[in-house]
Amino acid sequence: MQPNLREGSKPVVDSNRGFQVWWQMTRPHTLTAAFVPVLLGTALALRHGKIHFGLFFAMLIASLLIQAATNMFNEYYDFKRGLDTEDSVGIGGSIVRDGIKPKTVMQLALGLYGIALLLGVYICANSSWWLALVGLVCMLIGYLYTGGPLPIAYTPFGELFAGFFMGMMIILISFFIQTGTVDSTSILVSVPSFILVGGILLSNNIRDLDGDKEFGRKTLAILLGKEKAIFLLAGMFAFSYVWILGLIIADIAPIWTALVLISTPKPIKSVKGFIKGTVPIQMAPAMKATAQTNTIFGFLLAIGIFAGYFFS
Repeated sequence: MQPNLREGSKPVVDSNRGFQVWWQMTRPHTLTAAFVPVLLGTALALRHGKIHFGLFFAMLIASLLIQAATNMFNEYYDFKRGLDTEDSVGIGGSIVRDGIKPKTVMQLALGLYGIALLLGVYICANSSWWLALVGLVCMLIGYLYTGGPLPIAYTPFGELFAGFFMGMMIILISFFIQTGTVDSTSILVSVPSFILVGGILLSNNIRDLDGDKEFGRKTLAILLGKEKAIFLLAGMFAFSYVWILGLIIADIAPIWTALVLISTPKPIKSVKGFIKGTVPIQMAPAMKATAQTNTIFGFLLAIGIFAGYFFS
């Protein structure tokens, strides 16, 4: 049964694993989804001139803070809606398993948002104040992902919003603050990030399909069914690789970006893991492999773009 951990209760966190509890609550395996797009957008900007490292690090830290805060909003609202229990699979559920006060989780998430806002002021002051509107929309989506009357994560559009705002938009903003513009190349190169970040959410929803269905969620994985959802995930992986090869053939991306092919064992492991897995705990490694695909693919793509700049 779920323990009674309402706002007025005083749960105790094991001091020996206090830092680990707080660290896990940020869901560190998802933070690379914020780090890699910033690196990629900056790599794309290099051909336009020198990199402003102050803006790079401000954007990087702000993106990581927003991602961590979004994960904490997820933690808070999953608890409030009764989705998290002591038996939940994954590193979420710190409120029910580790005795963290719900109010504390929300306050920390808002605090991270506050720091990100301050970094945003610095970024806007050194680039364009129009970014303030874009940044606020991204932060609002981060909150509405699991907060609000109709959480985005409970609908079939979660993958779309996650991929666009936490994949493509981060790349384009990172590119814009360095160059003052957005060009067709930056948009085209950001497409795989759009797809693969959405794939992280899809893999999570495949793993949690049965439990989500019980709580009335209408995720894309539930609407498609497990078999078709896995097929879609495999297609998203394949599309991302073919897209980069297409950009190379069209002379939009340097030949060095073919380095992304090194990461192909990860998506293969992911798809096989979901096909074989029948319960969430068995599919957890497949979900991890999906997140690693996004990280390694994006990192290799950035290296390829850097290499194309220095060796072309």
